[in-house]
Amino acid sequence: MEIKVVSEDEKKLVLEIPNESVGFTSLLRAELWNDSSISEAANIKEHPYLSQPKVFLKVSRGSPRAALEKAATRVAEQARNFKEDFCRALKK
Repeated sequence: MEIKVVSEDEKKLVLEIPNESVGFTSLLRAELWNDSSISEAANIKEHPYLSQPKVFLKVSRGSPRAALEKAATRVAEQARNFKEDFCRALKK
C-alpha cells in the first residue's frame, strides 16, 4: 500500500492513500476517533474520479504520526479478529 504525506506539522497530518477506497479511509478515521488525543479526524474525497482518498488528523497532545500508528494497529487487530471469527463461523 502506498501512502503519501500531503502535509504535516507538529499537530496535524494529511495523508493521501492512492488506489484505496473511501471505505478504507472511513475505517481509519473512525478508529482515530477512539483515541482521546485526537481533536479532529476526517477522510477526504474531493472528486470521485479525479482525486485519491485522504485522511486528515489533528492531535491535542502527542504526535499525529504516533496516533495514526496506534489507530492502524487497532484496525489490523480488528481485521485479524474478524478473520478468525469468520473462519470459525464457516466451520459450523
